[in-house]
Amino acid sequence: MTAFSTKVLPYPALILFMTFRYLSLAALFTLTCAAVAQEADVAVKTNVMVNMRDGVKLATDIYLPAKEGIEQPGAYPVILTRLPYNKDGAKKLGLYYAKAGYVFVAQDCRGRYASEGTWHWMTDDGRDGVDCAKWIGQQPWSNGKIGMIGTSYVGGTQHAMALEGAPELATVIPVDAVSNCGVQSMRNAGAFEMRFWNWIMLNSAKGSAASQDPATAAVLKEMVDQRFDYLAHLPLRAGTTPLKLAPEYESWLIDAMKHGANDAFWTQNNILENTASYKDIPVYLVGGWYDSWAGNTTANFAALSKTLKSPVYLIMGPWIHGGQAKSSHGQVDFGPEAAMADELAWRKEWYDHWLKGLDNSIGKTAPFATPVRLFVMGTGDGRKTEAGLLKHGGSWRDEQEWPLARTLWTNFYLMEGGAISRDQPTAATAHTSYIFDPRNPVPTIGGNISSGDGIMLQGGWDQKGGPHIWNWSKPLPLSARNDILVFQSEPLTEDMEVTGEIVAKLWVSSSVVDTDFTAKLVDVYPASADWPGGFDLNVTDGILRARFRESLKTEKLMTPGEVYPITIRLYPTSNVFKKGHRIRVDISSSNFPRFDVNPNTGEPLNDNRRVETAVNTLHLDRDHPSCLVLPLIPRQ
Repeated sequence: MTAFSTKVLPYPALILFMTFRYLSLAALFTLTCAAVAQEADVAVKTNVMVNMRDGVKLATDIYLPAKEGIEQPGAYPVILTRLPYNKDGAKKLGLYYAKAGYVFVAQDCRGRYASEGTWHWMTDDGRDGVDCAKWIGQQPWSNGKIGMIGTSYVGGTQHAMALEGAPELATVIPVDAVSNCGVQSMRNAGAFEMRFWNWIMLNSAKGSAASQDPATAAVLKEMVDQRFDYLAHLPLRAGTTPLKLAPEYESWLIDAMKHGANDAFWTQNNILENTASYKDIPVYLVGGWYDSWAGNTTANFAALSKTLKSPVYLIMGPWIHGGQAKSSHGQVDFGPEAAMADELAWRKEWYDHWLKGLDNSIGKTAPFATPVRLFVMGTGDGRKTEAGLLKHGGSWRDEQEWPLARTLWTNFYLMEGGAISRDQPTAATAHTSYIFDPRNPVPTIGGNISSGDGIMLQGGWDQKGGPHIWNWSKPLPLSARNDILVFQSEPLTEDMEVTGEIVAKLWVSSSVVDTDFTAKLVDVYPASADWPGGFDLNVTDGILRARFRESLKTEKLMTPGEVYPITIRLYPTSNVFKKGHRIRVDISSSNFPRFDVNPNTGEPLNDNRRVETAVNTLHLDRDHPSCLVLPLIPRQ
């Protein structure tokens, strides 16, 4: 272990975070030490290099309770965050929890920022987390109990440690966390979520080993700045782009875009298939209806709550990725109560109970009164806010389980001519065909997206083009496209709540051996004074790559012209479709750049040289009753 410094942490030190990538570690250390004595009750030890079992050292910062600048002796519970995004960004958390009687530890993941080693996507984080926890447990300031904190990848490092069974780990709060990557949210029913192409592009250029060299960093930044042009030249091949300068990032991305099957490549953080390996500790899962990991968050709750003896909690808000502190997302406002205004205090309540043994609100009052807390969207008045947003509204509700026991699973059949009906079709023959041209994919307008910086919008949006959509810049509704099949109900005669997991069960055929099918659920607002053209609000969506129609583990190409049953898993939601609204489902074969575009050729994934235009057919007759299955919740 190398030497470390002990000092009082400046607060806030925002300039460090904003300028880190432009400074050498030596310059950063000098700048940090120059600003002292602004906080007397927190001491920090920076860049402690902690040994992993293979000799690689990971850079670690430690925040300790102090008095008048002097570290206070004692054995404290520890809050740990392991992150690839620069541990310096955890200063606010470190100050908060150290002042609250915890030791806070922030560690750069392997190969990121100040840590040694080679970065790999999550595969080292279980073992490294165990080694870090063991080291923490041996320190005089630790009482041997660790709770973890963090969002997204940093939520994934919590799952990784829990699956690895770190003895010192006492509780986790994974928010919007990486998990089950071969099922949904990375490989999504065989399709690749392009936000991870974007993540690699962005993060190879900052915090990577390659980016420590200024000249290399400049080349990688130029690549980042030209991402739109690189999107037009997929698939990505080894050694053909500047990404070759960060080889560990290039190799992972190419492999990830090739591995459509939920195979051994995706073993890390596969909670659904390794639930028994998850450590039996209290778990609080946090997700959002518009988060990119929403489907895995609810699936993890369903699995872990049946397996662990310890309490497992779930909260799902109307949030985008990492957006728990806000009440509006995209073009939609959900009302002030939608926000978790004090994101640190409610976590502290959880940690105080499980790490300090305090008798507090856990199990008694919201958001800890019941195992499940949901925000039911859609009960607003539909007016326009002063900020120009749709007042979709909603409210919180406590529940005991997920999915809800009182759910009425109801088939809504897609009818020839574009209607939706609860009655099955009776026609002996009925179908609708459309042309899917991979050269002109359906553009993405909002949805369950993260790491979309610069190429995608998150959350709820009117499904209409404009200058905010780079690949659909004219003010045309998506429903005008001829490659989207639009099915919608008559205006509802009463409010209808849809809360739960959603699937589209379709009967399809194609002129090609492989293609994609997509489904999007839309809440159609009628025209009003505030919204003269109405508002087509995306609620949730999903995709299926046809070669994975029978199994996520094995590929099987189609026979052109043969009719197949398929199931598209949409992301879960909770939404009230109000009286006068219409329920709409859009069926198509692309949603770009949310998902990679299927070239329709049947070539190996991420290795095609050709594209084919497909004629895709949705069958709608009595023997092939395509439908959307909605989880309706009866009025209480």
